[in-house]
Amino acid sequence: MSTNPYTAPAASVADPAAALQSIFNPGGRSVAAGRGWDWIAAGWDLFKRQAGMWIALVLVAFVIFLVLAFIPFIGSIASVVLTPVFGAGIVLGCRAIEEGRELEIGHLFAGFKEKLAPLAAVGAIYLGSTIVIVGVMVLIAGVGVFGMAAGGSGVAPAAVLTMMLGVLVALALLVPVVMAIWFAPALVVFHDKGAVEAMKESFTGCLRNIVPFLVYGVVMLLLSVLATIPLGLGWLVLGPVLAATLYTGYKDIYLSA
Repeated sequence: MSTNPYTAPAASVADPAAALQSIFNPGGRSVAAGRGWDWIAAGWDLFKRQAGMWIALVLVAFVIFLVLAFIPFIGSIASVVLTPVFGAGIVLGCRAIEEGRELEIGHLFAGFKEKLAPLAAVGAIYLGSTIVIVGVMVLIAGVGVFGMAAGGSGVAPAAVLTMMLGVLVALALLVPVVMAIWFAPALVVFHDKGAVEAMKESFTGCLRNIVPFLVYGVVMLLLSVLATIPLGLGWLVLGPVLAATLYTGYKDIYLSA
């Protein structure tokens, strides 16, 4: 039996979703630290199989989010709420590649046909959480600004420290939220999880694999710097690889080897 967690699961059932469900590990499993690199390597493998279509898909996604950015208020809300929907399309596209099928631009929009309501609910929860976190940051930073104003001329070190504290608190609160949405799209479309249940599963899976995620984060940070140097053109490759790791990491953590 193959021990490669990235090979397509074999099963005697006709429904691929049923095959995935039969080997699902609730809450995910802990994996070795080096798996953080393996997720990236497996993402690269998915990318190079159909590199041209991956680049086209990323460019289409970039244009969509760019257009949304120019729509006041509604565009910003839509971009956050729809992020898990597009994420679901990405993981469905990754599965198609693994099964020997073609990646298509339509995969980017597959989430609108598959589990739209729970995927949008994940995005809405993410939006609400982000608003609360920003509110906390502004509240803490506001204390610092008030202190600076009350102190008259000059910048009070305590006020600056208070504003820095606000930023650090916001980052600390944002990390668990990101953990909760990281694998949520895959858990919704592949395992029929509701929004809250998928986010709980995602958070647990990430929490059990903090060390692999640290390795993943460090490598991705270095690759991000390299991708940005040539006028950001490296992101045409790194962007798809990063997107594919949502699928490769999900398989490694949630599906039995």
